[in-house]
Amino acid sequence: MNRGISIALLVIGIVLIILGVSALESFSSDVSRFFTGSPTNKAVWLLIGGVVATIVGLSGAFSGPREN
Repeated sequence: MNRGISIALLVIGIVLIILGVSALESFSSDVSRFFTGSPTNKAVWLLIGGVVATIVGLSGAFSGPREN
């Protein structure tokens, strides 16, 4: 994987995690948690997407070129 794409995925993943944590602390998430016991779907998907993008970005950025 191209190192530039990996770094971009890493940055996007970190931004998504920050947005997900912010969404978890929002008023709508508090209301959802009060009635259903779980946060909003948006907050959960932002966190999941952020973690996946961060893992893919890290694995691509720190893996060396393969030799045949």
